[in-house]
Amino acid sequence: MSTKARSILLLAFPDVQLLDVSGPLQVFASANELAAQQRLAEPYAPRVVAAEAGLVTSSSGLALLAHSISSVKGLIDTLIIPGGRGVSAASEDARLTRWIRRQTSRSRRIASVCSGAFLLAEAGLLDGRRVVTHWGRCDELANRYPKLRVETDPIFVRDGDIWTSAGVTAGIDLALALVEADLGRSIALQVARELVVFLKRPGGQSQFSAVLSMQGADDRFGDLHAWMVAHLASDLSVPMLARRLHMSERSFMRHYKAETGRTPARAVEQLRVEAAQRLLGETSWPVKRIASRCGFGSEESMRRSFVRLLRVAPQAYRERFSFC
Repeated sequence: MSTKARSILLLAFPDVQLLDVSGPLQVFASANELAAQQRLAEPYAPRVVAAEAGLVTSSSGLALLAHSISSVKGLIDTLIIPGGRGVSAASEDARLTRWIRRQTSRSRRIASVCSGAFLLAEAGLLDGRRVVTHWGRCDELANRYPKLRVETDPIFVRDGDIWTSAGVTAGIDLALALVEADLGRSIALQVARELVVFLKRPGGQSQFSAVLSMQGADDRFGDLHAWMVAHLASDLSVPMLARRLHMSERSFMRHYKAETGRTPARAVEQLRVEAAQRLLGETSWPVKRIASRCGFGSEESMRRSFVRLLRVAPQAYRERFSFC
């Protein structure tokens, strides 16, 4: 670890999303606590700043005590822009956007959490870059700022010295990635374990799990999905699933697609791929064993599904996301 603490600034504004600030803040604080336990110099010097010094009330009603942005002097290691209900008003604050824009020459890297990407975009820092925000606001971000290359699926995206992340808890994933980039995988993994979170989420850092993305308004197939996840190596053909729900195959196919937006076959494939992703990342099992455990007929069948859904082969996925 470096003997000089890296300055981490988290910008607050009225109606900021509390977890967008406190999630990353705790990651850096935990890294400091870990260093202290090992009698090492604290690697980070985080603080919350705002347009004016004093209390800033978050959208949840809890107030944050912030330093004034005018008190920020010298170079900054990392500037993090959170999102929240108040991001639209913050984007209209010319003083704030000018200050953010000026930090590009003073900061080693700049990041946003959730809808904080709107503030970075308004400051002109995201033009031509790959970015992500909360899944519910990706279309709005793309339409409002057409020069951005908005991606809808990742938990976070790094494009050069700009990092953007998805909704709310993704700020924790982002902060862990920053710690890993600074201090190495071992330290970041220890912080993740301390916080009882994934260093890299199963699912290839996707905003959605397969089960979550299949959930409809009344989730009438929720119990079936839970059973499918527990029996991936079983017969999950349409006739079998229809019989389990005491429905005709035709009726099951029609209602299932209307509710989930996909065919039962595609749903089964997604569930099996997600389970295989988890095992590839968390175990050292041979690919053949994982293919069998997840209900794929063969390694080749699993490979085809991975390439079709993830655009990467199982072994390449393991090399990128394995914890082992």
